[in-house]
Amino acid sequence: MFSKVIVLILSYNGKDLLKDSISSYLSNDYENFEVVVIDNGSTDDTKSFVELEWPKISLLRTEKNLGYSGGFNFGLKYAFKEKQADFVLITNNDVKSDSRAISELVKVAKKNSMIGFVTGKVFYFDKPNVLQTVGKKEDPVLWNGGHIGHREIDKGQYDSIQERDFIDDIFMLVSKDLYFKIGGYDTEFFLQYEDFDWQARAKKKGFKIFYTPFAKIWHKESMTIGKMSFRTVFYVSRNHIVVVLKHKEKSFLKPFFISIFKNKLIKATGKHLIKGKFDACAAIWLGFFSALGWGLKNRFLR
Repeated sequence: MFSKVIVLILSYNGKDLLKDSISSYLSNDYENFEVVVIDNGSTDDTKSFVELEWPKISLLRTEKNLGYSGGFNFGLKYAFKEKQADFVLITNNDVKSDSRAISELVKVAKKNSMIGFVTGKVFYFDKPNVLQTVGKKEDPVLWNGGHIGHREIDKGQYDSIQERDFIDDIFMLVSKDLYFKIGGYDTEFFLQYEDFDWQARAKKKGFKIFYTPFAKIWHKESMTIGKMSFRTVFYVSRNHIVVVLKHKEKSFLKPFFISIFKNKLIKATGKHLIKGKFDACAAIWLGFFSALGWGLKNRFLR
């Protein structure tokens, strides 16, 4: 019997992006899955567009933008508790899926009940043989390290199924066991680094993260939030620090903050100043001080 999979596609004012993502997932060869679109408080008529183009798929709508984490939590609750899914595939609206993606992710997930997350190859949409990510490294100072395979031409160098330290949740299969033991995303992370926190929590409970080269998608990259929007820069600056403050021991913090100060604050601010991007500079520092405020309230002054 095939395990039940719900494909959750989150969309915020991304109506024009949905055609590739929905159509490609619907073309998957897996035997037991449903596609569910989460309209995360959009104002671009996403709901009516989806209902007209794909009347047989389910659409969930929130009346306001709950952020990446809140929007997906809304869908996760529906998928696992109401639809009784065995797995949920979290995915973005700005992707195109290979027809075997769901099958290959499930194949790996079912090898071990403690495999909580599975991802695959993520390519750039406009450079279909160039990798964006095949997982992430663990960094001794920053903890969440860089993307493996980033901007490399795919020549089969990552063609084995492997455990990963962390992964990006551009597309990520999540097991029912993991969800009911640790819950979904922490909505403290409105967007950015929400996957890092979720995976850190899962690893504390013994869950494993895997990568398979046989599941593939093509990603249009940052089409909804924008690569350098004020909000994006703010949360990138803030949330990495909050995850580390939330989970890591005291001895980890000094080298971490030295690195953040040198590279994420001083150097990054300097680069933005040279380019005249004063909003980005402000977002970096506001994010930093917001993270420190979170740390004082939730860790140091408790």
